[in-house]
Amino acid sequence: MAIEKKYVETPLMKQYYAVKAVHPDAILLFRVGDFYETFGDDAIKASGILGITLTRRANGAATFVELAGFPYHAIDTYLPKLVRAGERVAICEQLEDPKQVKGLVKRGVIELVTPGVVLGDNILANKENTYLAAVYFGRKNTGVAFLDISTGEFYAAEGSDAYIDKLISNLAPKEIIYQRGYEDRFSDAFGSRHYTYRLDEWAFSESVNRDKLCKQFGTQSLKGFGIEQFSSGISAAGAILYYLEFTEHKNTAHISSISRIDQEDYVWVDKFTIRNLELFSSNGSREKCAFADVVDRTLTPMGGRLLKRWIALPIKEIDRINERLDVVQRFYDEPDLAESVAEQISQVGDLERIASRIAAARVTPREIVQLKNSLSAIELLKALLESTDDERLHALAEQIDLLAEVRERIAREVYPDPQNNQIQRGGIIADGVDAELDDLRRIALHGKDFLNRIQQRESEATGIPLKISYNNVFGYYIEVRNTHKDKVPESWIRKQTLA
Repeated sequence: MAIEKKYVETPLMKQYYAVKAVHPDAILLFRVGDFYETFGDDAIKASGILGITLTRRANGAATFVELAGFPYHAIDTYLPKLVRAGERVAICEQLEDPKQVKGLVKRGVIELVTPGVVLGDNILANKENTYLAAVYFGRKNTGVAFLDISTGEFYAAEGSDAYIDKLISNLAPKEIIYQRGYEDRFSDAFGSRHYTYRLDEWAFSESVNRDKLCKQFGTQSLKGFGIEQFSSGISAAGAILYYLEFTEHKNTAHISSISRIDQEDYVWVDKFTIRNLELFSSNGSREKCAFADVVDRTLTPMGGRLLKRWIALPIKEIDRINERLDVVQRFYDEPDLAESVAEQISQVGDLERIASRIAAARVTPREIVQLKNSLSAIELLKALLESTDDERLHALAEQIDLLAEVRERIAREVYPDPQNNQIQRGGIIADGVDAELDDLRRIALHGKDFLNRIQQRESEATGIPLKISYNNVFGYYIEVRNTHKDKVPESWIRKQTLA
């Protein structure tokens, strides 16, 4: 995209254009001091979506640039609006402390948020997966992969365009990437309603992507995942990993496996049937009237997403269907057991997304506490399942890892009710974890007492009736009257002499 320059470039704007050139199709949130600023066409677009004031910034005689911005601490309010409007958003941060730098501060994009690559809880829907899909049009067949980066769920499949269209209709990805140059085939096969992004052909190289996937999963081959022969599916799955790197999402340890979707295992319905049956959205004006919403009585976000996945991919294997029905029947026959299990499940947070945010170094203090509380509820849940005489419930209980050490460490090192939800603001790490932190916290909370102790200590040591004062130039300093100047220790530094 060519960028029209309407003004003489200042050093700041030269820097802006250099960053913008790398992400020309994204709205660039450019950090300037305490604000995120947008310029030019981005400013016009952002002001319309966000309802913020559009102004003009002077740049020499008869030159200007459109400008719209908002305070940096309001990004959690404004970023979701941009993404929900279908925009790609590049977040450009100051990479140096302005106080430590002379001249222009170094800046760089730390994250590219797109409709399909989202980690922020304020953008994600609780009971809905946010899939990024990749489609690869191969020589023999078409490959597809789906990833929800917020949970780590990763799937691959391949087949005809018609089969891939059914998969896309069922899993409803928020964004689809595919090869540049295949625009007509994509729209013919899948329609034009999807949010898409095109990558160069080399990003879909099977040999490169096979190695990329093995490295991601820490394996020598992909046989254990059942996709070793999925050449087109591997091309698509690897392209997703490349796209995560491109969008600056490099902390992906939670993406530790990939599952194969077999065409024979599920009942497939096309997009017209899905729409006519109103499986996931209502054709009328009323909200929450789709089939998935009506039958959803799940108590956690994880349960809600699983239910939607079961509706999207109905299994055909009789034994698995009967196993599900038998477990449901057990709870139906024993309402007390069902009520006890439901009570514990309702206290479990969104462990999938918390685990993903831990891996991405994006977890908040309150989510850490929620993890601890969830693990406590899971311990009781496991005990409940084990107390029955049902082998199927015992099998479920065996799959539960209590992570006792994690829970105990959180309980020991984090306040049960953190004062802030941002680690930088403090009030999170418990007392007794770090001696230096405890000292600093005592100073911060009881500063006056600390200064009084210093004043008393130094007065007794020197025999000077001194005073501790403060100003904006020196900060805190010791004030000594002229009559006692001969008693001042040599280790003290004279800052100013007063009459």
